[in-house]
Amino acid sequence: MLVATGGALGAVLRFLLMTITKSMSVSSVYGTFSVNILGSFLIGYLITSNVGNNLSQNFIKFFLIIGLLGSFTTFSAFSYEVVELINSKKYFISFTYIFISIFICVISAYLGTLLN
Repeated sequence: MLVATGGALGAVLRFLLMTITKSMSVSSVYGTFSVNILGSFLIGYLITSNVGNNLSQNFIKFFLIIGLLGSFTTFSAFSYEVVELINSKKYFISFTYIFISIFICVISAYLGTLLN
């Protein structure tokens, strides 16, 4: 129940942020990039934070990390956008997007762990 509820909320939050980002730019790539960076940072933070002192470990793990942030970040949208770039013969942009997304998201998760 925690995963499902968190997942529903994460999907809505992702949709809202991507809609806002899409209205400010031409490409949905920026929205996916933004949610993945923010979600990675928050996952890193929650994994190492003391938030668990006030909340149950099940709530943090199943609702916040797996449900909400797992749904908020979106590897499937990222993959779709890369395939679209490749199909449009934008090879350099697609591989740059792959590299930067992976690098920045891992760095963001690490930076989230440093907050504690």
